[in-house]
Amino acid sequence: MTYIIAEPCIGVLDRGCVDVCPVDCIYEGPDQLYIHPEECIDCGACEPECPVAAIFPEEDVPQEWASYIKKNYEYFEGGVERQVAQGRGGQASG
Repeated sequence: MTYIIAEPCIGVLDRGCVDVCPVDCIYEGPDQLYIHPEECIDCGACEPECPVAAIFPEEDVPQEWASYIKKNYEYFEGGVERQVAQGRGGQASG
């Protein structure tokens, strides 16, 4: 299991989740943040930090945002190197 960031994050990118992630598995895309499914340790620290309630355990993503599960996995396919998101203070949390 991993956590998924869904539609409410688009355009917000608050980064509070980045500040509390113990393994720096949250990456910044062009329109939203993404959680790397192979790096996430399923600790759940990110979920309560999101001010727009955009983070869900994969199995609990609301049906209207189910497409974000695929979007999250596809973001990390193809071996493209991604940039770890910076926290509110401008640094990765780790």
